[in-house]
Amino acid sequence: MADGVLVAPGVPYAPVPAHTTDRDGRPLLLLPTASPIVAALAREPEDLPATLRISDVAPVSLADRVRGRAWLHGWLTELPAGELRAAALRISHPHPRPELLDLAAPQDGGDRERAWTVLALEVAQVEIEDAWGSATLEPEDYAAAAPDPFVAIEGGILTHLDSCHRDELARLLPAPESAEERAPVVRPLALDRYGLWLRCSAPPPQAPGSYDLRLAFAEPVSDLHGLRGVYRRLFAHATP
Repeated sequence: MADGVLVAPGVPYAPVPAHTTDRDGRPLLLLPTASPIVAALAREPEDLPATLRISDVAPVSLADRVRGRAWLHGWLTELPAGELRAAALRISHPHPRPELLDLAAPQDGGDRERAWTVLALEVAQVEIEDAWGSATLEPEDYAAAAPDPFVAIEGGILTHLDSCHRDELARLLPAPESAEERAPVVRPLALDRYGLWLRCSAPPPQAPGSYDLRLAFAEPVSDLHGLRGVYRRLFAHATP
């Protein structure tokens, strides 16, 4: 799950309750109409410069759940009233929130102001950073990037692995060299088309500490059928 915060010059930062992207990758941000950043946008004769800060949080409960961060720099615009319903429906897929019902309902033609609105961020630059590296993307590279095929279901897969297959995950590591050495506790951290990240922690009373281990797939995986095949091969070669 990725939590978002919107930052603009001279405006208090605004937590973003829900966000997604349109078909072109442009971020769509759900915000209260009374938000200071929405008011600041209304006062601007032109688009408002802003940064969307996103933290990628692991779905599994871990000591350090933040897997990475991204900063999307660009300009804010408020979606026209005619586009709000389609945007609300798109946001509702990853974030089924009651606030979206008001936006998805057809307007009755009155002057009633909606309690919520959707802002769009025209991306000018993207910075990404995690424990394994960092990069800066130009808008063309960002727009051309395809979502990972498991982005919508990664949370469910990792939660299932953590609750039902911890023993199998632990056997993916080499066996302890001696009877006195205890095997680390292994939990799933992240999944993408290229591999699986594991969080390995030393059990007490050994020294505290943890490390992350990457299990790279032999080739990119594009669907659940391919992922099941990868799991079967991994577990078949696991430590007995």
